Amino acid sequence: MNQETMLMPVQAPPKARMTLEEFLAWADEDTRAEWVDGEVVMASPVRFEHAMLQRWLLMVLQHWLGFRDMGLALGEGFAMRLPRSLRVPDVLVVKNEHRDRIRETYLDGPADLVVEVVSPESVLRDYQEKVQEYAQAGVPEYWIVDPAHQVVSALGLKQGAYEVFFEGREGRLESRVLPGFWLKAAWLWQEPLPDVLTVMLEIGGEDFVRYLQTRLRGYTGAEDRA
Repeated sequence: MNQETMLMPVQAPPKARMTLEEFLAWADEDTRAEWVDGEVVMASPVRFEHAMLQRWLLMVLQHWLGFRDMGLALGEGFAMRLPRSLRVPDVLVVKNEHRDRIRETYLDGPADLVVEVVSPESVLRDYQEKVQEYAQAGVPEYWIVDPAHQVVSALGLKQGAYEVFFEGREGRLESRVLPGFWLKAAWLWQEPLPDVLTVMLEIGGEDFVRYLQTRLRGYTGAEDRA
């Protein structure tokens, strides 16, 4: 796969330490940075493989959550505010019962599911720092997707700490916080990534077919009324 990076502007922070309010005033949509314990942590531009996998995961989750009317999947730089940090996960899921946490530019509190795609410069953050931080903040489920080693780890919160309930490059990963949602781990390493609609048909089965038929009838009816 093409290993070119997705070039994005990197804007140096005016100072190494700042309050959250100062950080929010300084950072914009193109700023690849997080705020942790008063420090600004800059991120490198993402590689093509990382960007494609992040986009694929986001689309699959968006389709599933829309199909089940269960919540929202957000990415593309939308932040998550935790007690001691403002993180920008690759994908975060907010179930309907927690929509009140959504603010204009960030989620005020833990997401129901966080997915991080590991890049060469984020190994320590994703496997160590965020494991502790997300558990302490009460993120119920955390997926670590590692393309370099072709392994995905799924962690579930139990009595304030994470336990690994799935780990591997193959097999069926079933979410604990999204009833009925699952992925084949092998899909994550396919080149090219599998078609999202085909994946949804396999996950959702006949229920998803009926959902599509209902949506199509509604769309056709709207066109006829126009």
